[in-house]
Amino acid sequence: MESKIKALHQQLVTKQITCTALVQEKLELLKKNTHNTVNSLLDTLALDLASKVDAKIAKGEEIGLLEGIPFGIKDVYMLQGTFATASSDLLKNYKSAYTATAIQKLLDAGAIPLVKENCDSFGHGSSSENTIFGAVKNAVNPELVAGGSSGGSAVNVALDYTVFSIGGDTGGSIRQPAGYNNIYGLKPTYGRISRYGLMAYASSTDCVGPLAKSIEDIRILLNVMSGKDAKDQTTITSKEISETAILKNTVKTVGYFKNFIENDAIDSTIKADFLSAIDKIKAKGIKVKELDFFPSDILVSTYYTLAMAETASNLSRLDGTNYGNRIESENLKETYAVTRSENFSEETKRRIVGGNQVLSQGFSDEIYLKGLAIRDQIAENFTKDFEEVDIILSPVTPSYPPKIGDSLKDPLAMYLSDAYTVGFSLGQLPTLTVPQGTQTGLQITAAKNNEELILKFANFLKDTI
Repeated sequence: MESKIKALHQQLVTKQITCTALVQEKLELLKKNTHNTVNSLLDTLALDLASKVDAKIAKGEEIGLLEGIPFGIKDVYMLQGTFATASSDLLKNYKSAYTATAIQKLLDAGAIPLVKENCDSFGHGSSSENTIFGAVKNAVNPELVAGGSSGGSAVNVALDYTVFSIGGDTGGSIRQPAGYNNIYGLKPTYGRISRYGLMAYASSTDCVGPLAKSIEDIRILLNVMSGKDAKDQTTITSKEISETAILKNTVKTVGYFKNFIENDAIDSTIKADFLSAIDKIKAKGIKVKELDFFPSDILVSTYYTLAMAETASNLSRLDGTNYGNRIESENLKETYAVTRSENFSEETKRRIVGGNQVLSQGFSDEIYLKGLAIRDQIAENFTKDFEEVDIILSPVTPSYPPKIGDSLKDPLAMYLSDAYTVGFSLGQLPTLTVPQGTQTGLQITAAKNNEELILKFANFLKDTI
């Protein structure tokens, strides 16, 4: 699919459509949508910005590539003056005091925010059902979950309610819903895009990333949002990726984890489709190598041990004193307890309790420190793998999207749906979901800060599979 950003830019500059008409069209779609993707509409702001773009065009002034392009924002980002609810009761009336760096860069480029998008509360979930606004419905089949936690963002892109959306990925929260809704979703290298203004879930793996319908749009958005930020000391310097650089594939060797494919957890059709994709890649003269990796249960256990510990720490600030809906009780201690108990969801409370457990005296050495050690081993494993292969290819998920309601009955099954995504998060590696290969897509992973190679291979796959 061609770049939707470039196509709309061309329509705007040639006056085939006004920016105001484009924004109004998208707002109407969002208002009427039955997939439950909207937490709050930014209609007044969006139409004001659109009128300014139209005024520039009327004067014959040049507009930038992203100028006037409507987009969506997962509701865990700060955008000054707008609601930032994290799909939670605790923050349902909270308004942002500032704007996230990644979102500000898009605003500076002229993109127009339309909507704060429904998601799992504080990013806690893999289905976008853990939300006070009701479950997000899958774009392909509304009886199924949209995936999570960036489900609203993925569905809005898939149904063309937004041209692109900005999600957040901690353990697969961009990649998995992208796969469930047949679009592209990128988790960049950890630190490539500033996390400032993103509500923290697990700070060591949280990533800002785009969801879009084309590889070219992913490239454009990655370039705009990347860069060091004085407000986020984990940010890194990265090179801009040119349009021509990703057109020619330079990947010679592809690896895949055989234990991802040779186990009972993977659906037989996803397995068969993945192996068929591997055969098509081999037929193009690319060498394919089987790799060894940690078992899925170890990956999931390690990820959730560390993620729960970090979320328990990060959410300790939310007690109704400085942020959120305060519920008064007999004394300060009881006020904190009641406020958090009544306003956090069951899944969020489950993760806070689990996190405090693994950090508590008597358990931290046995569980938390062991998790940190395994994470180091995972990173070492990736270092060795990328000495032998250029790219690692994997399914996005071991199974198809469940029906709405099923994941809430079985949290463990929900955690296990992340089995193929969390390892790359622990390794802090760039990974792109592409809507080819299996019914829930494929993941392309490269060494750190090598998004250019991923996009090259994604273009190759688009023409191969």
